[in-house]
Amino acid sequence: MSAARNLQKALRPLARQVASPAVQRRTFVAAAGAVRAAAVSRAAAPVAKQQTRGVKTIDFAGHKEDVYERADWPIEKLQDFFKNDTLALIGYGSQGHGQGLNLRDNGINVIIGVRKEGKSWKDAIQDGWVPGKNLFEVDEAISKGTIIMNLLSDAAQSETWPHIKPQITKGKTLYFSHGFSPVFKDLTKVEVPTDVDVILCAPKGSGRTVRSLFKEGRGINSSFAVYQDVTGKAKEKAIAMGVAIGSGYLYETTFEKEVYSDLYGERGCLMGGIHGMFLAQYEVLRERGHSPSEAFNETVEEATQSLYPLIGAYGMDWMFDACSTTARRGAIDWTPKFKDALKPVFNNLYDSVKDGSETKRSLEYNSQPDYREKYEKELEEIRNLEIWRAGKAVRALRPENTK
Repeated sequence: MSAARNLQKALRPLARQVASPAVQRRTFVAAAGAVRAAAVSRAAAPVAKQQTRGVKTIDFAGHKEDVYERADWPIEKLQDFFKNDTLALIGYGSQGHGQGLNLRDNGINVIIGVRKEGKSWKDAIQDGWVPGKNLFEVDEAISKGTIIMNLLSDAAQSETWPHIKPQITKGKTLYFSHGFSPVFKDLTKVEVPTDVDVILCAPKGSGRTVRSLFKEGRGINSSFAVYQDVTGKAKEKAIAMGVAIGSGYLYETTFEKEVYSDLYGERGCLMGGIHGMFLAQYEVLRERGHSPSEAFNETVEEATQSLYPLIGAYGMDWMFDACSTTARRGAIDWTPKFKDALKPVFNNLYDSVKDGSETKRSLEYNSQPDYREKYEKELEEIRNLEIWRAGKAVRALRPENTK
């Protein structure tokens, strides 16, 4: 693609500035990564020097918002805040894994509550949780906890709530990482007790990313919200919890807005929409006579390995400016066509989220006894699509996979 070649030329001098002298042979992807790392490093330095502790009001494209940051909560302050608490983390899936390990590394008194001898129990033991010390069955963990972190799957929260709710007694705090259950209570039947604080911290990424960014010393962006404030301290507690689980920056929202935006985004640009677009472009290229490797490279490989990381680092305007005039003209001209075609679909999607249709379908499907088998069948169908079989072969040729 001429755009990529022109972009590579534009990046090459910058890539040489940040490259190690021992590394002479560099792919476009590696060069882009190096430039991004250098840019992040350069951008971070002045912020660290100039920042003032305390709540920051940031102008986001003309809209001012308060942003809370990890730097306001040094480890000593964090540990002191939770010194009288036991955090009972219920469920050890992706978020439970990431948040639990980060809490433990931060020196917070956290225990895990899962079904004994189940997969999650065994996974927790593999991660160093000790039965009888910080690993218990669900009921015992809740009885010991002052802050109950309900990180079960959405379907499991609905199924187990009649048993769990009576154990959420006055004086405890109920914590979620998704607004799903209390917001759609008509469907989930998760009616929270009226005499406890109910808070949320929702990392903007998978639990694995929560963990990996914490280990890198960075911290993930997260939303936080208060559903019910009985003590008058729920907001401070939510922010502290956000930092304790590994967040770098925290943005205030509501339970409703969190769940609406989350379900909408997952089905749209984050996962569903982008997969649909990949498939559409790939299939047209194949139907027009292009080879699987060419169709995959032009659809997925260049996007994920070259262009998307750079958009993340610099923005779309920078990407347009760095491309060839031909690529730039075409991208600008076709943008409104795609937007006009897709906006009705996105409006329909948002309506489906807000009216509970997506929640109803998720609960019904994920509560079926053969859910796992059905899901594995769907995943196998995706895995066997030509686009992803071609992708597997392309990935195998990357330098990091040929050593």
